[in-house]
Amino acid sequence: MPRLTVLGSLNMDISVAVRRLPAAGETVLGPSAVIAPGGKGANQAVAAARLGAAVRMIGCTGDDSFGAMARSALEAEGVDVAGVRVIDGSATGLALITVDSAGENIITVAAGANGLVGEAETAAALSAGGDVLVLSAEIPRDALAAALADARAIGLTCLLNLAPAPAETADAAALLADGVDWLVVNESEAASVLGRAVAGPAEAGAAARDLCGLGARHAVVTAGSRGAAVAGAFVGEGEAEIVPAFSVRSVDSVGAGDAFVAALGVAVAAGVAAVDAVRAASSAGATATTRRGTQDGLPRPADILAATGVTWPVAAN
Repeated sequence: MPRLTVLGSLNMDISVAVRRLPAAGETVLGPSAVIAPGGKGANQAVAAARLGAAVRMIGCTGDDSFGAMARSALEAEGVDVAGVRVIDGSATGLALITVDSAGENIITVAAGANGLVGEAETAAALSAGGDVLVLSAEIPRDALAAALADARAIGLTCLLNLAPAPAETADAAALLADGVDWLVVNESEAASVLGRAVAGPAEAGAAARDLCGLGARHAVVTAGSRGAAVAGAFVGEGEAEIVPAFSVRSVDSVGAGDAFVAALGVAVAAGVAAVDAVRAASSAGATATTRRGTQDGLPRPADILAATGVTWPVAAN
């Protein structure tokens, strides 16, 4: 069984479905709101557990009802939450999500207790003893940097989902400079890191190559329905491979990136070759878009098989 440790955020999501996304200054009405657990870290932990991994979640919540709901949701999926710290007097992170009829979304996040992740969580993540440490960027940059450095020191494989990307390109470059085993970003995040526009598979491929130049051993740039680009020495110096997307009927893209990252982590922990691992991750991400909800929409193996024809668990060649 692959063993993953996830160091990241736990939020409560408030989602509203609308016919179209609002323009600046505009109010758009939706029929109702859905309140459910989320956060990139928690989503990735749930997705990995559903795909057969043994998962430990490391992070922080407030001492409020939202925090209790977030922890209970993880426990219900078999995720070990012993490393989730409850902080007295703090509010649990909150995400406000608007989704249109095509499945596109806009998200605003209040960090809450996620902003207090620090040395205790970094130490807990490194003591977990898993095969892969999965990191996402809804926690402080200093915690990410410390976790990456400590993981390098003990030879623990890290998968960094640099989402959201730091506002300053220098901050992103500093995180990557000393090396990271796997880096996953989407087109807009790649653009933020590199300081240039990234749109479509060809530019995603060039971006993945350049991200390897910044310190990533493997770099993946996802491009939604247009596929994903992966680069690294395994492809060839200065080369990138485009992994085509799976054709599915998308209804909600929220959580698809987290499904991709989690599935990639599970595949890497299982020893699957790089391009095959990205293809497997793409199947999970695509399947997530066919289902409404964030954690509710994260797929199980039977869902992936039905939507894409890909069989989980994936195995090393």
